[in-house]
Amino acid sequence: MRPDTPPAAKGQNLMQTTDIAIIGAGLAGLTCAHVLHGRGATVTVIDAADRIGGRIHALRDADGTALADLGPTWVWPPHQPVVASWLDRLGLASFGQANDGDAVIEGYHPAPVRAPLPGQDGMVRIVGGPAAMVQAMAAGLPDAALRLGRRITRIESAIDGLILTDDTGRQTTALQVVLATPLRVAAAGIAMPDAPAALLQAMRATPTWMAGQAKAVMLYDRAFWRAQGLSGRIASRIGPLTEVHDHSSAGGQAALFGFVGLPPAARDPAALKAAIRAQLARCLGPDAGNPQSITIQDWSRDPLICTPADHAGTHPDLPPAILRQPHMGGRLHLAVSETSTRSPGLIEGALDAGQITAEAILSQP
Repeated sequence: MRPDTPPAAKGQNLMQTTDIAIIGAGLAGLTCAHVLHGRGATVTVIDAADRIGGRIHALRDADGTALADLGPTWVWPPHQPVVASWLDRLGLASFGQANDGDAVIEGYHPAPVRAPLPGQDGMVRIVGGPAAMVQAMAAGLPDAALRLGRRITRIESAIDGLILTDDTGRQTTALQVVLATPLRVAAAGIAMPDAPAALLQAMRATPTWMAGQAKAVMLYDRAFWRAQGLSGRIASRIGPLTEVHDHSSAGGQAALFGFVGLPPAARDPAALKAAIRAQLARCLGPDAGNPQSITIQDWSRDPLICTPADHAGTHPDLPPAILRQPHMGGRLHLAVSETSTRSPGLIEGALDAGQITAEAILSQP
């Protein structure tokens, strides 16, 4: 199975050609590639990063086993039919989010208090995390289909397709192009002189969900909070973590994760880790303040994911129709979670956008 950090495929030709070029190796782009390749199309997936997955990323041990999710975690198969279909199609299992026991609430009383909090109906996690879905999508593609570490800086029209130029001057000609990377990042970093101005304006106006978020993962040798009748959940007005949840893996790795409530400018890593330890200790006891490790994934620092406009953390609205239409002579398509009308910004939206875009391309005469 392909890891979520495979080596970049080597390609030395100055001009390359492909039927369909997909810019972005996140879940939407890989879903699109998976569907197209399965129907016999020749696809090339290009990403500026040195790994696949985009906003989906796993914390792994030395053997490559996924221990925790550094990006999105939850899916709701009873309410997300596209997720349910793809889990079945890829042969991936799920397990329920651990919510048994009391939560700890702080910031509403002089000291933290225990109280029950309801869980969300249908909320589950994927065995191996969403990274397992990314791996499964990529595993069926030819190795040569992945071109990592290549930043596309220009898309322009040609007589028989579109020409992509990367930051080293290498070019790829494609009959069809799928833009499957955060839209604000693409609008800022990819020159598209032949694209409609209204499209570029809509891309700049579309927030990337959770792009400005930081997530902290704490690993432990055991899930000690369960023996205390606690769920591992914290709801806090004080922080630095506004929410904490049990994040223990299906394989038995005990863990908690939390969303950082501080703005990007206030997230000094050393100070943040110290504040997290203090918060966990006062809410869940001294054992919680001494994890084996704390990993902070601050997505606001990743220029391939986040722009300054995303720091506010606005949830995307239902996308305007212009983001779901082909452009540049019917050859340019957009496919990210935020272009989907089904759970935009979520895993369901990414799967839906990739699948619908692939079907649209395949239906063209």
